Amino acid sequence: MENPLLSVRNLTLDIPVGGGTLHAVRGIDFDLMRGETLCIVGESGSGKSLTSLALMGLLGKTIRRSADRMDFDGTDILTAKPRAMRALRGDRMAMIFQEPMTSLNPAYTIGDQLTEALLLHKSVGREAARERAIELLEKVGITAARSRLGQYPHQLSGGLRQRVMIAMALMCEPELIIADEPTTALDVTIQAQILRLLYDLGREMNMAMILITHDLGVVARVADKVAVMYAGELVETGPATDVFNTPSHPYTRGLLRCIPQPGKTERGSTLGTIPGIVPSLIGDVQGCAFRTRCPFAQAECKADIPRREEGTHMFRCIHPDGKRHAEEEVTA
Repeated sequence: MENPLLSVRNLTLDIPVGGGTLHAVRGIDFDLMRGETLCIVGESGSGKSLTSLALMGLLGKTIRRSADRMDFDGTDILTAKPRAMRALRGDRMAMIFQEPMTSLNPAYTIGDQLTEALLLHKSVGREAARERAIELLEKVGITAARSRLGQYPHQLSGGLRQRVMIAMALMCEPELIIADEPTTALDVTIQAQILRLLYDLGREMNMAMILITHDLGVVARVADKVAVMYAGELVETGPATDVFNTPSHPYTRGLLRCIPQPGKTERGSTLGTIPGIVPSLIGDVQGCAFRTRCPFAQAECKADIPRREEGTHMFRCIHPDGKRHAEEEVTA
């Protein structure tokens, strides 16, 4: 049986703050195979971006990272030295950041920024690196690619800058790409193009991809696996078909009710909402973090919540009728 490209067990991130310790990410577990797309979804502040930065080794110095296992193709990225992580980043692991205008350096041309990683990690000349940059700019749909190399980020539109970021991530043909909400700042038409581009490139190059988003419509189009994150914890994970067809955690079902469904949602009808706010994660965190917003909450929800597994579908909920309620809501 093929080993996972990336395997994470019990990833935890703690941040010292004035009132104590913020438990930003708690007990994250997942495996990712080559060529698979894992979508991590959840509302703002749930810990999605911090998780991605932890995988890349780009956390701030005050953030405490711990895990039972963080393995990337045989390399322990939890204990890897800074030099070893620099060798991985940009070469075998790459990241597409959320806002391209703040991720691209305004003082350097597009060509300089594209070729930097290839020149650093591979034994190629500058001319070969420029040709590779032109090839990838054309692959991501940028016209007049050669002339773009001399331009600066402010001379490009938001959509073009995002495509440059994708090309930059692909320069060394990485085995894993982490895309942190890569379409947030783009209009709907460009969003669809970027997502289709990422999906097609992943299939073409057999890359694994972690796509971080709050848009379940995006997830439905590209995901092989889905991980639903709430208050720093994965509350439900599994194959995309299982999570969408039989959502088993009340939070997942709440998210699905918030989006219109073609053929089911009537024009002018009110979409679902999730009442309440995310609880504070400072200090002791016990029980189900969603219980203050959950219509099925019980006294037992204040205790530790065990994992419930049905094949490869996992969720954290003790409600005895959770599965039945999920099926009734989906078929309603």
